[in-house]
Amino acid sequence: MKSDTADVVICGAGIAGISAAYHLSVQHGVGDVLIIDEVAPLSLTSDKSTECYRNFWPGPGDAMVSLMNRSIDIMESLAQESGNIFHLSRRGYVYATADPKKIPHFKRAAEETASLGAGPLHYHTGQSDDPPYIPPSESAFEDQPGGIDFILGRRIIDKHFGYLTKNIVAVIHARRCGWFSVQQLGMYLLERAKERRVQLLKAKVVGVEVMGNGVRAVRIKSNGSTDSIATGNFVVAAGPLLKKIGEMVGLELPVFSELHLKMSFGDYLNAVPRNAPMLIWTDSIRFPWSEEERTMLAESEETKKLLEELPSGIHTRPEGGPQSNILLGLWAYHTPPVEPVFPFFIDPRYPEMVLRGLATMIPGLKSYLDRLPKAVVDGGYYTKTPENRPIIGKLPVKGAYVIGALSGFGVMAGCGAGELLAIHLTGGKLPHYASAFALERYEDAKYKKLLEAWPDSGQL
Repeated sequence: MKSDTADVVICGAGIAGISAAYHLSVQHGVGDVLIIDEVAPLSLTSDKSTECYRNFWPGPGDAMVSLMNRSIDIMESLAQESGNIFHLSRRGYVYATADPKKIPHFKRAAEETASLGAGPLHYHTGQSDDPPYIPPSESAFEDQPGGIDFILGRRIIDKHFGYLTKNIVAVIHARRCGWFSVQQLGMYLLERAKERRVQLLKAKVVGVEVMGNGVRAVRIKSNGSTDSIATGNFVVAAGPLLKKIGEMVGLELPVFSELHLKMSFGDYLNAVPRNAPMLIWTDSIRFPWSEEERTMLAESEETKKLLEELPSGIHTRPEGGPQSNILLGLWAYHTPPVEPVFPFFIDPRYPEMVLRGLATMIPGLKSYLDRLPKAVVDGGYYTKTPENRPIIGKLPVKGAYVIGALSGFGVMAGCGAGELLAIHLTGGKLPHYASAFALERYEDAKYKKLLEAWPDSGQL
């Protein structure tokens, strides 16, 4: 067994680990950072998302909005610096409902998020003195509207979202939201970090040596041999393997995982305009199955649940440039806690279920149901805390840190989370929201009480 050294060892080369390495090396001047992962960078879960971002997040408190605003600030700066090599856009997120009873909830959600720092709220109720509504454009992130549009006026809905069902009664258009290429962003951060001597090693972390309640070394396995990397700082950025790696430093992190799938398909009928924003249906769905279909589905415990009311949150967006016809579709209609395994099982019914669900919001997609288009399905694990907030900062073992439980918002929070981790490790001044993501929050009596009645988690 050979020995080596590093100032900081990061376990995980997803967007969180790479961002942490970038901020440690480029922004804080830490000179000897080693990233360890047994698979290629950004290939386990980071590149399996919808690659989106938003600052539209609920409370309690402004921590999530503040973290996302900071992360978006960093991404915008990187886009300007790099000539927007990772195609950062800002068309917004559109939340739609056909349930009149939800209008007060929509209004409260928009008002709350605006008050937490997501930007000014604009009411569009169909009155003559309403402010003008500015539709999303196909340009990048610059010169785009900010804040939140709360839309009740039929004229605006019909004019700008006429491809959605006519049953819609209210829309929230959150504007500091969009998408980008996480692969391009991650590789840009990694290349910048490598310029500051950050190294990437393909290996598996198999143990962490702790002496006197402090990290002393990390054991790795590569090409059949076991090596030891002497270090005083170990960062757990292991994505879905967060719990397993945490156990190596003697900790039981309060996280669990869900498998979330994503499909992509060619919208050759142009049911969704290429300049559309992210589209999210906030109502639950019950499918009008035929009697024959109901009988068939009722025969299996696995499929019987599809006869019930299915959860809200199905969403879609265009993928690619103006010449592309690809749509992405996601729906977490069945996501029980599971242990992460690779490769994972992909439900063959998923493409049909997503298309049926999306057709509730976008009637033009119903034309595909008679003959389903060829779809590509992939996905990854959302590793999350009970309240769906990340864990970023110091661990009880001296020299051990964590950046994880980034659930389904890892790519959007990655830049801000990496910066926060680097500030923790280098002893800098922490932002006001840091304590909201620290592990020790679970020891606070008031926080424990809050967890018992935690409101909306913000997950799609």
